[in-house]
Amino acid sequence: MTQSARDDHDFRALMGDVQPLRREGNRADPGRPRRAPSEAQLARRESAEAESAGDSFLSDDFVELLPPFDPLEFRRDGIQQGVVDRLRHGGYAAQARLHLLRRPLAECRRTLPGFIEEAQAHDLRSVLIVHGRGREIDSAPNVLRSYLAKWLAQFEQVQAFVSAQPSDGGLGATWVMLRKSERARAANRERQQKRRG
Repeated sequence: MTQSARDDHDFRALMGDVQPLRREGNRADPGRPRRAPSEAQLARRESAEAESAGDSFLSDDFVELLPPFDPLEFRRDGIQQGVVDRLRHGGYAAQARLHLLRRPLAECRRTLPGFIEEAQAHDLRSVLIVHGRGREIDSAPNVLRSYLAKWLAQFEQVQAFVSAQPSDGGLGATWVMLRKSERARAANRERQQKRRG
């Protein structure tokens, strides 16, 4: 008996009394009309499409991983270094906090735009984002921290961001300075005009 014949015999012995499926019951019925999606299914689909469209400007492409002990720092043209230094040292109170610790990257990517937009809508200027980092000297680079540095620079509302001091979370947290909203700028102009008389 050849090896192939032995394998076939062994297979038949293992299968015992198992019967193959009938051919006509094992096919999709192309003649049956497809049901239209329900209202609930359409609403869920629209919601999912709107949600994915809302965060689509944040890149999920390759990102260069930042070493765990390198501080983050970014400022747009026109932002003075003194403002960044004050932000780094906690000179501005945290008006809101976002905790992204131990969350999946996709969830963080969906959450961040809403947080930034809501902070801007409520005229907040300084927010703290807690993202974590490796604790050991030889820790692997934190992927979320690396993406966060890339994503924050993509928001036009973000004027600057820096790694926090140890008392605020250290390299596992980032201070973010947001642009003043138009409403806050108008209130500032009005206040200065009243001072001038």
